[in-house]
Amino acid sequence: MLTSGNVNDCTMFTQVMDGIRFRRPGRGRSGARPRRVLADKGYSSRAIRAWLRARRIPTTIPERRDQQAGRQRRGRAGGRPPVFDPVAYRRRNVVERCFNRLKQFRAIATRYDKTALSFQAMIDLATLTLWL
Repeated sequence: MLTSGNVNDCTMFTQVMDGIRFRRPGRGRSGARPRRVLADKGYSSRAIRAWLRARRIPTTIPERRDQQAGRQRRGRAGGRPPVFDPVAYRRRNVVERCFNRLKQFRAIATRYDKTALSFQAMIDLATLTLWL
């Protein structure tokens, strides 16, 4: 999903997750529910965690400091901290490295293109260049 540059990523989280489809090995329908969601602190919100919990999708999202402080300030009423798997979180570096490689293209890093279609075309060209 492509949005304007000033839209926060977490606002589009549910639309992106609803649009996920992947092939399963062998025969059968394509899958839509991932085994786990790895995300950075920008996606650490109650709404996202509740949405994933309702669909029984395990998460590995670090908790922001302000959320930790608020939970600790409330004491027992603050609840338990969310589960965080540091071993699984290390696999996020693959995604971050991909973003870094894409941002080596100046047109993508500064988003010169005015329309979403031309920006998507530039991303397609950059990914093809990296792939070849």
